[in-house]
Amino acid sequence: MANKVYKDAKSALDGLLSDGLMLMCGGFGLVGIPDKLIQAVRDSGVTGLTCVSNNAGIDGAGLGLLLETGQIKKMISSYVGENKTFAKLYLEGKLELEFNPQGTLAERVRAGGAGIPAFYTKTGVGTLVAEGKETKVFDGEEYVMERGLFGDIALVKAWKGDTAGNLVYRKAARNFNPMMATAAKVCVAEVEELVPVGQIDPDHVHTPAVFVQRIFCGAPYEKKIEQRTTRKA
Repeated sequence: MANKVYKDAKSALDGLLSDGLMLMCGGFGLVGIPDKLIQAVRDSGVTGLTCVSNNAGIDGAGLGLLLETGQIKKMISSYVGENKTFAKLYLEGKLELEFNPQGTLAERVRAGGAGIPAFYTKTGVGTLVAEGKETKVFDGEEYVMERGLFGDIALVKAWKGDTAGNLVYRKAARNFNPMMATAAKVCVAEVEELVPVGQIDPDHVHTPAVFVQRIFCGAPYEKKIEQRTTRKA
């Protein structure tokens, strides 16, 4: 069995990065995002990236780090409301944006990972989302065609992984990660805990090892809070 284990994010991405890549990034807000891998991409200096992610992080965290350095050319997302840098770049014409309804984005990624080039959905019919896209009528209802998404590298974050590459996500941190892991030529996973093969119950595996080419343990992690709301007792 080929060795998939690397010592850190930089070595796990060695030889994979170049300008103009499409990166599939797991996470939802700041939950389940591949922090260490995003930092390594930033430090590599690659540019012209297209990033497929539910959101664009926040200022100073997540994909916001790559926006601040101007390394992202285009975002394919469903929500970008927490990032002032994103808004500034987009309004200045320095960033391309392809908006998707959240369920449509999830299905586009899942379809890409399953080898499905396109599918039809009712979501977005008659709105800006459907402009320029093929539509078709099924059983008297109009549907819009959406393309599957398949990238060059998937960057995912898991709670636990084994040395073969099997991954387990924890609660809401699972979010987009399982879909992203399948939808790229190479999947690189960072985990909070790395264990020997056999220590994860096969019934508990969320992403099978066949989808993961490289893995490393990124612990310890700082648990960032996206929005802090407080009130007086």
